[in-house]
Amino acid sequence: MRTPDDESEDHPVLSSTTLALLQEFYSEQGTQKGKLEDLKAGIDVAEQGNVLTMEAFIEDWNASQFWYEDETAKKLARQMIEGATNECHIAVVSAPSVFIQIKNLLVCVPFIVLRSLEVIVSYSGLLQSQWHADKRPKIYLLEFDQRFDVFGEFIKYDFEQPTRLPAHLKASMTGVVCDPPFLSEDCQTKGKPPPTAALLL
Repeated sequence: MRTPDDESEDHPVLSSTTLALLQEFYSEQGTQKGKLEDLKAGIDVAEQGNVLTMEAFIEDWNASQFWYEDETAKKLARQMIEGATNECHIAVVSAPSVFIQIKNLLVCVPFIVLRSLEVIVSYSGLLQSQWHADKRPKIYLLEFDQRFDVFGEFIKYDFEQPTRLPAHLKASMTGVVCDPPFLSEDCQTKGKPPPTAALLL
């Protein structure tokens, strides 16, 4: 027969509810890891007609990672590519959720956003514009998080060294969207405009 002393020597046991939540968490992590592995394997989800999402990239709050909501990211992405041509170069600095939406829009863009593009009718019957590969602007993702190196457009960037940029990017961008991490005055006010954007444009 077990005594209270015996129970105190046992390892703690999680409740069935807690175990179920833990299992769900690990399952979601496995799904996200699988999506990231697909990207690492060179599978261009967007080119296959699927929508890229931020699901494979869990926010790291310790690194001040807070992704934009999809609608906000889409709005910024539309503003960056509206009227762009294949001669345009767009830098997305510390805003990977905007980068993801730009990639999505470059594959299939709503007709109301880019009225000058060739119009096609999708299987759903909705008017859409197809942005052909040779007509797309060049985009670059300047980001610290190495997980995003699964994208060919990734360039390692540290906002604490805002002037350390590849030479070929300097004074070559036609558009820049920048969302440096940490809502500190120092981060937001270094340089007027911020050195990175000033060097890229």
